[in-house]
Amino acid sequence: MTKPSIHSLTQRLLAFRDARDWKQFHNLKDLILSLNLEASELLELTQWKSGDDFETLAMTPAMQAKLKEETADVLLYLLLVCERAGIDVLAAANEKINSNEEKYPVEKAKGTAKKYDEL
Repeated sequence: MTKPSIHSLTQRLLAFRDARDWKQFHNLKDLILSLNLEASELLELTQWKSGDDFETLAMTPAMQAKLKEETADVLLYLLLVCERAGIDVLAAANEKINSNEEKYPVEKAKGTAKKYDEL
């Protein structure tokens, strides 16, 4: 079975949305709000846990199921935001990596968490 592309996944998501007549609720502002609410649900999984504890917990079947569901929600809303705003998410991601490569050259950024303007 081949993995779906971003385009085919977006098309499937839009077909799901359109079959339910939900496009009427999907203005850009509300999609961005929903994306952030879903990201907050993902973040909530880490609440009150140390970094090391969460790394261990994240490998358990129960937490894997929660992580899978919440990351999927975030991705699906991101795809809806991008579709509505006319953004090619793969091109945007590649452009951002290119920009980060310029802002964070290896010789200055390796092994440090400093922001680019502090390097």
